[in-house]
Amino acid sequence: MREGSLEAPTRHDLDWENPDFANPEKIDEEMRRVFDVCHGCRRCFNLCDSFPRLFDLIDESSTGEVDSVQSKDFKPVVDACTLCDMCFLTKCPYVPPHEFNIDFPHLMLRYRALELTEGNVSLTSKELAKTDRNGALASLTAPVSNWVTKTDNKLMRPLLEKTLKIHPKAAIPKFQSQSLVQKAKKEPVQANKDGPAYGQKVIIYATCFGNYNNPSLGMAARAVLAHNGVEAEVVYPGCCGMPSLEQGDLKRVSVQASHVAKELVSWVNKGYRVIALVPSCVLMLKQEWPLIAPKDENVRILSEATRDISEYIVFLSKTFGLAPGLESLGQDVSLHFACHARAQNMGQKAAEMLRLIPGITVDVIERCSGHGGTWGMMVDHFETALKVGKPAVRQALKNDHKLVLSECPLAADHIIQGIDAEKGNHSFRASHPVEIFARAYGLNS
Repeated sequence: MREGSLEAPTRHDLDWENPDFANPEKIDEEMRRVFDVCHGCRRCFNLCDSFPRLFDLIDESSTGEVDSVQSKDFKPVVDACTLCDMCFLTKCPYVPPHEFNIDFPHLMLRYRALELTEGNVSLTSKELAKTDRNGALASLTAPVSNWVTKTDNKLMRPLLEKTLKIHPKAAIPKFQSQSLVQKAKKEPVQANKDGPAYGQKVIIYATCFGNYNNPSLGMAARAVLAHNGVEAEVVYPGCCGMPSLEQGDLKRVSVQASHVAKELVSWVNKGYRVIALVPSCVLMLKQEWPLIAPKDENVRILSEATRDISEYIVFLSKTFGLAPGLESLGQDVSLHFACHARAQNMGQKAAEMLRLIPGITVDVIERCSGHGGTWGMMVDHFETALKVGKPAVRQALKNDHKLVLSECPLAADHIIQGIDAEKGNHSFRASHPVEIFARAYGLNS
């Protein structure tokens, strides 16, 4: 038996249609096997709150071993997992192909699939996961929706806490009256014929956040690409399904993957690459969908054709060179290396991209923000999310760059909120790396 492994981690398909996948006895048996290994290793103690909860649970049991822990007490460990994948990709020495075959995040996912099967996922959680419906409705009433969700709204935030279980201090993304798809159609751009990458074609997969919450992110990406000669079309067939994945609803994710992949692959077949704006969505298209729908040929093709926006711009710079015009911003930045960007195993592409800007210093923060999608907004998790994000917050404060960037917009906002909570310092602000890159080109304000 080997003690750990230096081999690259590999992942098995999620056999979610097998009745054993959500079998409570099988899941409990596997959790005890995995937790016993984790308890003896403890390399993940500082990644998230799942592992401290697990280790305390076992240490405080009558025997100090997992055999004396009651199965019902495993739930807080599962609830603390944000599916960031950092334990699997950066810490665990026992992931496949090691014989211990440990995949902690997907085991937590399996437990959640069981909870869904048993009817233990709240109606509120299910409704919050319907991002396309929610985004479309909130955009129709954007001024009112944004007023309702402001953290200083003493009238409505207590009501949201009571009805939706959203913590009254949690920042909620604003909605825009005009979606990214609508803005792109209304404001067409032509690829720069003098751009070094002229002739390249991409579709920008808007993502639900880019489409409903921050269209300027997609507009900045499109401007940068067009300036470099790339024809860029904006499309949005629907959400990637990450919110449903977090709840263990693999059937819904599979259906969504089939629908979205079919639409996007129709563009791939016409010679377009697929560029996505948010790393969680890129991760779904690249890695999670092929594990959930391994027999879907469109999913396989899409996985190979998809790139993160920063990854693609770095590719352009190395393959064709970039169009001239990048100028100094006159300020340095802290860059949070988002967990789902790290999970793609492509390196620090956002940092590589930003360092193409003349005179800039980019200090990378390689710690989790603690947010975890909608997880960090909820009453049950908000304080934990702030705690998990403290190392990232303290690094940002130490860097003292007033501009904090992350490819995950929710993570960047959460770090800013953590800074405010830690120091009451309101001089820091958040942005996405591609928006800053566009600004260095003089393509936006």
